[in-house]
Amino acid sequence: MSARPRHLLVGAGTVIAAVVSLSGCAQKTATDDGAIKVTASDSACGLSKSEFPAGHLTLEVENTGSKVTEVYVLFPDDRIAAERENIGPGTKSSITAEIKAGDYQIACKPGMKGDGIRQKVKATGQNTAAKRSPEADAAVADYRSYVLAQAEETLPKAQAFTDAVKAGDVRTAKKLYAPSRIGWERTEPVAESFGDIDPKVDVREDGLEEGQDPAKDWTGWHRLEKALWQDGEIGAREKELADQLMTDLNTWVKKVGTAEITPTSMANGAKSLLDEVARNKVTGEEERYSHTDLVDFKGNLEGAQKSYELLEPVAAKNDLGLTQELTSQFTALTTRLDKYRTGSSGYEYTFYDKITEPQRKELSDGVNALAEPLSKLAATVVK
Repeated sequence: MSARPRHLLVGAGTVIAAVVSLSGCAQKTATDDGAIKVTASDSACGLSKSEFPAGHLTLEVENTGSKVTEVYVLFPDDRIAAERENIGPGTKSSITAEIKAGDYQIACKPGMKGDGIRQKVKATGQNTAAKRSPEADAAVADYRSYVLAQAEETLPKAQAFTDAVKAGDVRTAKKLYAPSRIGWERTEPVAESFGDIDPKVDVREDGLEEGQDPAKDWTGWHRLEKALWQDGEIGAREKELADQLMTDLNTWVKKVGTAEITPTSMANGAKSLLDEVARNKVTGEEERYSHTDLVDFKGNLEGAQKSYELLEPVAAKNDLGLTQELTSQFTALTTRLDKYRTGSSGYEYTFYDKITEPQRKELSDGVNALAEPLSKLAATVVK
């Protein structure tokens, strides 16, 4: 989980508009390739146009600032329609998505934390479904079933974990903590798309909004993780938080069936999962108290691979070389990760504080090798 504020707000840029100038942005000439050019700096978020035809949308993002940034396409209710995280200073990235007619906001978030500016945009035209092949329709249907199954399977595991917390059984709660999270980690982009669930169940202390009090406002798995591993005790507050976690996870399960899922959102979600690994798992930031980062790593990797495998029949028709490379890189990264398995359950890995710097670099190199071709998947499935 990235350090994500409770309400996503944009960080800024420089407008690239042919005839319109948006607030806080400088005017430039738009190209005629159909893509929206997004210029993200440390203080502005510039768009080449504020209206575009519904259907397949491409954002060509350039980060001209000094901070790592993120770019989102947001529904009016803050659900995420498309996103790209971890765009480094001086780099470019492309986002491809299927967008229905309606009002949206494009948000840049320099530093990946804090408030900023949102740019309003409109997708024009008829609200007709994008034309898809039977293979693409099958991929979406199968992925929706997979996401729902992961959510439903999480509930009994989370219930066992929270029951141990409420019983004051620190040893058992520690054992059940990582298994309770793996279904969430496999499908995290879908959970994050709802906006309000993720910060309730998966935020770290440094991801709280400015002005929030950790003693009152910090909830979810990582708050309990700190109590179990750092504090070594369970009090009345932790028992209340265990009940709250189950309430929030049940809300997540109810919402999963309403998620907007398209071939491009599946592909973008797979890339987002690899970004999560690169930013939080191989750095050891995610599970800073329990050091169970490699279990989360495994969940993210499995979720990304599931999306890819469902989309592979579509992508292979358009770029066989890309799918061959992706298959090879998924296998290679899985092999690297599985060197650190310590049991057969799928939830047992070496604690991350025991992983050496050279070993961390090896894992990071494997993630980067997969992330680069995976970033091309969304554009490939809509060719």
